[in-house]
Amino acid sequence: MENGKLADGIASAGAALRCGPRPGDIGELIRLHGVLYAKEYGYSPAFESYVAKTFSDYTWPLGDRERLWIVEKEGSILGSIAIVQASPAEAQLRWLLLDPRLRGFGIGKGLVAEAVDFSRACGYEKVFLWTEGSLSAATALYRKAGFILTQQKSGFIWGAARVEECYELRLS
Repeated sequence: MENGKLADGIASAGAALRCGPRPGDIGELIRLHGVLYAKEYGYSPAFESYVAKTFSDYTWPLGDRERLWIVEKEGSILGSIAIVQASPAEAQLRWLLLDPRLRGFGIGKGLVAEAVDFSRACGYEKVFLWTEGSLSAATALYRKAGFILTQQKSGFIWGAARVEECYELRLS
């Protein structure tokens, strides 16, 4: 199931990839989002609260057409990506995150490709995601994978004026 480039990047970084959370993983992913986004983008603690709410919106374990991938190294969670069902025809990509120590190995690109491949195999017609405009590395990954910017909305969120962006990828 895991694509070759993702496997190579994971191996080069000395990391491991697994599917599905173990007890404590969701809390750790929420914490990691809060810490990294505060450090790298100046997000307030309101962002960590938002991420916690998004995780609580789902029943765990996820359904057959949904998946959470977790990247670990030396017992620490250092990244993630997920596909969740928004409707029978639409998947939502969520929680793409990669600790700076694992960047530059192609893992982010591989995670996006893995999520898209999984969505296609599940029969979804479209994958969409919401992100924030200042996350240029992430938006570049999405664009390279074929996602197209379809919506933007401005507002004061997570401690600053920001632009939320929706990207979509048609699978069929």
